[in-house]
Amino acid sequence: MAGRGTTATITLDRAKIPFTLHEYEHDPRSDSYGLEASEALGVPPERVFKTLVAAVDGGGLAVGVVPVHRQLDLKALAAAVGGKKAVMAEVVAAERATGYVAGGISPVGQKKRLPVVIDSSALELATMFCSAGRRGLEIEIAPADLVKAAGAKLAAIAAG
Repeated sequence: MAGRGTTATITLDRAKIPFTLHEYEHDPRSDSYGLEASEALGVPPERVFKTLVAAVDGGGLAVGVVPVHRQLDLKALAAAVGGKKAVMAEVVAAERATGYVAGGISPVGQKKRLPVVIDSSALELATMFCSAGRRGLEIEIAPADLVKAAGAKLAAIAAG
């Protein structure tokens, strides 16, 4: 795995949580990172999850992990972490808190331990995909293992 290790993969290795790494050629012109991953890997979009960072109640950050073809329900995310209202975090704030670049933010191995909520639709899957910590690199992992690795909770936070 030389050269492909990220904070996310190192975190999973240390915790002895099984995962499979999938690499694809990221198109720098793409701004729909999750859908790009779904198409490049030939995986249905309901199995590929994007990691989004939101500011809850005007302050602390929280992470929502939802299927790439759906939107994050900000109100549901806020409720899941004990808040009332959430807005998408500024990209710079999300990158600073997680230690990852936008489009490559992983729910695992973040620099600052943020609350993570994974959409409950993940439980319907044997394995799911999420960012491994950089654009063009995805982790395939059992949903229960991702919940454990990210210290996440499950809730219905996807809309659309």
